[in-house]
Amino acid sequence: MAQKPNSIVHVEFHSNAPEKTKSFLKNVFGWKFEDMPAMNYSMFTPPSAPGGGLQQAENMPAGIVNYVLSTDIEDSLRKVTSSGGAVVMPKQEIPGMGWFAVIQDPTGITLALYEAQMPPRQARPAKRKAAKRSARGTKKSSRRSR
Repeated sequence: MAQKPNSIVHVEFHSNAPEKTKSFLKNVFGWKFEDMPAMNYSMFTPPSAPGGGLQQAENMPAGIVNYVLSTDIEDSLRKVTSSGGAVVMPKQEIPGMGWFAVIQDPTGITLALYEAQMPPRQARPAKRKAAKRSARGTKKSSRRSR
């Protein structure tokens, strides 16, 4: 099922002890983790969506940040500021995946925005009808020559 804009699509845990948190979540909930060493990050998969990630709490306090799907982060950031919110971290690239930004609502609740990178469009396969027609024409002409 396709994810709809303005839906929560990713849950991120910021931990002061990520390995201890990972062990806890595995033991209690049976979640599967995939380490991404290049990003110093672990992705987790619960029994149903959304999945998420786990990382060291560095730029933010320990806690949870929910990511909301945006089709246009720049537009969403304008709406955040015009509605009394604040941009905590401007739009940044997640290589090969998309972009994110961190925001706060007027009461201080922290959320993140996520815009997916559009996958490259694949070339369409050649149409087969033309090939079938030319094959039929060849069969008819071979019958006529008999």
